[in-house]
Amino acid sequence: MLSMLSDRPYMRGDYQRETTSVVTWLICAIAGAFVLQIAAGTGWLGGTSNLVRELAFSVEGLSQGRLWSPFTHWLVHSTGNLFHVGLVLAGLFLLGRELASPLGARGFVAVFGGSILTGAMLWSAVHWQTGGSLFGATAGLYGLAAAYALLYPNREIRLLLFFFFPVTLRPRYFAGALLLVDALAMLLFEIFGRASPFDYAPSAHLGGMLAGWIYCRFLHQTDWRFSRPAQPVVAARRSRPVAQPPEEELAGPPAAKSGSRGDIRVEIDRILDKINRDGLAALTPAERRVLDDAKDLLSRR
Repeated sequence: MLSMLSDRPYMRGDYQRETTSVVTWLICAIAGAFVLQIAAGTGWLGGTSNLVRELAFSVEGLSQGRLWSPFTHWLVHSTGNLFHVGLVLAGLFLLGRELASPLGARGFVAVFGGSILTGAMLWSAVHWQTGGSLFGATAGLYGLAAAYALLYPNREIRLLLFFFFPVTLRPRYFAGALLLVDALAMLLFEIFGRASPFDYAPSAHLGGMLAGWIYCRFLHQTDWRFSRPAQPVVAARRSRPVAQPPEEELAGPPAAKSGSRGDIRVEIDRILDKINRDGLAALTPAERRVLDDAKDLLSRR
């Protein structure tokens, strides 16, 4: 089982938790749209509906003025294949449970939404002449998978294959396998025109992985505030030199010496991520001291 930092009781503190997470909103949006599709197909809404045609993305739709389709095609899925929407909902729940905290609400939406748009752009470039339509949120799922592989490349994931065979995977190898399979599928089915056994959009999946990689490589943990740096204060007069702190204080753990609970949490998050990724034995003596001192400091406050 994958552990979450928020599951640790000594890390909860006085956090302000949202009543409804962004992952829950996305799952509800996809599930609600799927229910509407089923209702429209069974005549509950007064006959045949053009819901999929209006919301799905296509080059023809763009030429006819459906400019909203790049932003809405992720809501609709195939009603004849429950595995499609089931895989999206399950993957969104599992990956969202792990990525909502390190990415934050804005970062999670940026990765998911950026993967949807990038997947649509790459798919349209490949299908500009051949046509067709794109719908589903699988590209967003691939973007989240790429982000997870970049944030936790060596974390071990234990699964039961076919509910019987235990399998241990590492995210970086799993993402590499997805990349290789979809690259080959795009060449065979989309570029060379071979018949695909099922509805498949590998170019959109690759676009989603590209967006997830770009975000985690260049945008994650970027400070977008453009405030001026604080100017150092220079003393006009100084009658005697300032005593330097002892050497052991200079070498002490920065997070524990700081009085900010936020700095302590950030440092502990980094150390706990390292434990999940590489194990407890990978910690340096300084990191062990930071963890012990910070835990004592949080318990006293």
